[in-house]
Amino acid sequence: MARTTTSPKEAAAELARLFGSARRAVFFGGAGVSTASGIPDFRSADGLYHQRFRYPPETMLSHGFFVSHTEEFYDFYRERMVCLSARPNQAHAKLAQLEREGRLAAVVTQNIDGLHQAAGSRVVHELHGSVHRNVCQRCGQTYSAEWVLATTGVPRCEKCGGLVKPDVVLYEEQLDERVLLASVRAISEADLLVIGGTSLVVYPAAGLVDYFRGSSVAIVNRDSTPADSRADLVCACDIAAAFDF
Repeated sequence: MARTTTSPKEAAAELARLFGSARRAVFFGGAGVSTASGIPDFRSADGLYHQRFRYPPETMLSHGFFVSHTEEFYDFYRERMVCLSARPNQAHAKLAQLEREGRLAAVVTQNIDGLHQAAGSRVVHELHGSVHRNVCQRCGQTYSAEWVLATTGVPRCEKCGGLVKPDVVLYEEQLDERVLLASVRAISEADLLVIGGTSLVVYPAAGLVDYFRGSSVAIVNRDSTPADSRADLVCACDIAAAFDF
């Protein structure tokens, strides 16, 4: 049976112990990792799915909507999906430190905000892409998030006039096979898997935890997840506070 704690201090002590004894740890994270940085998640009480828009967020972030309502997609994308003022929080910083110390092999993230890299993490598998990469669909020219935010309407390539699309995986699109395989490899080779800030309900990303064959699983998430029953440690508390060790 999993050991459960709601105390951030106790969670931090337990996580420090697990990372201290692991030989190859991997962190698998979702939107909850970045909420302390001011980026809203999707499913919590204050998340995007509980806010009122003309269309449901999952519709506006779908491939079909991107094709049929391109300008409206970019209006929503600029306003809600790109937050360049956000800064890494304690969880991002600690994970980068653990990597530098040789105690964390990789971060597998569902987030598209680039905050793990901003904190200093180097081995980051971005399952859903990144707002910091935007690619012309005609010539392949890449543009920054800052460039996209400075445009209006549908962004067009400065070289060829082609449509510039964010390098993010929309609903109805497949994950990048190379990133997917690298994530599976990292998780399957780990002896400690720490799952944080994710409800584990978005597939196929959530299914990656099933590839773990190591000895210890820890979950840090305020709400319960489908994987709680298989975890050795469940920390039902703020993730930034839990990584303050």
